Amino acid sequence: MKYDVYLFDLDDTLMDFAETEKFAFTNVFAANGFPNGLADYRDSYRAISTVLWEDLEQGRTTLADLKTERFKRLFLQHSIELDATAFGQAYLENLGKEVHVIEGVEDMLARLGDARVAVVTNGFNDVQLARIAASPLNKTFEAIFTSEKIGFQKPQAEIFQHVFQALQLTDKSRVLMIGDSLSSDILGGNHFGIDTCWYNPHRKTNNTTAKPTYEIHHWDEFTF
Repeated sequence: MKYDVYLFDLDDTLMDFAETEKFAFTNVFAANGFPNGLADYRDSYRAISTVLWEDLEQGRTTLADLKTERFKRLFLQHSIELDATAFGQAYLENLGKEVHVIEGVEDMLARLGDARVAVVTNGFNDVQLARIAASPLNKTFEAIFTSEKIGFQKPQAEIFQHVFQALQLTDKSRVLMIGDSLSSDILGGNHFGIDTCWYNPHRKTNNTTAKPTYEIHHWDEFTF
């Protein structure tokens, strides 16, 4: 392999977050008396959540605020009388129970052999650790770095600086960042000066300023 160290995003890169979200969303709404919560509110929730995650990447909000704010806005929009704080916490607990590894990931990671492999994710610390611990990937990673734990998120340079210091890395040319998000994974890697691989299974068009070094559509293509 060309690189010594591989930094992987988690959601929608190694694990299917859409499936994770679907089950967690269904379960927490059903527990609160809304058995049709997925069908009734998921689209609205996704629109709200997308805006807030973009705000997080740009430093306009924090994970702590995001956890509750997304449900505050959803409940206000649909006149739902539930405690957004308690609901947000229950939702995170449900997310942590869901494990949906993307097809081809296990074989791809096995091909990396003795390379150093770590996760760099913008997700919630307890949720991401729980999902990885319950998955077949639980003995794969040298380290798992979460934005909640570090206090910075991709694409900020500080999160990559933290990773490099923690892993005692000095040669940026030997490190590859891999992820599905142009705005966080790829742009973050661009800004920090490391090579990047855009995992793009849905063959989206890149209309951004982010410039991936490589692009793949299935994990069979990952040979770098």
